[in-house]
Amino acid sequence: MAIIITDECINCGACEPECPNTAIYEGADDWRYKDGTTLKGKVVLPDGTEVDADEAQTPISDEVYYIVPGKCTECKGFHDEPQCAAVCPVDCCVPDENHVEDEETLLNRQAFLHNE
Repeated sequence: MAIIITDECINCGACEPECPNTAIYEGADDWRYKDGTTLKGKVVLPDGTEVDADEAQTPISDEVYYIVPGKCTECKGFHDEPQCAAVCPVDCCVPDENHVEDEETLLNRQAFLHNE
């Protein structure tokens, strides 16, 4: 499953630079599929949705840091554990029960995002 940042977030920003997929953004910041990935221009996501990787997407949270579920791989293919959770001083990076995915799906996403 993807990771989510709860409302207990203190906006310290420790998690953001740790994400190998650039899936973590500061509250109210736009995000893009191309950020931290090899994606560019029109791409078809693994779920079949066509998007422009260069186009700004609406922030998921205006208040606290947030994680884009479609870019989160729980650090599979990079690290043994989610790095955001490992560095979070208040333990607010937790599994997202609304985005439950198996290891194969997460590894396929990692390969897709980084064109491997």
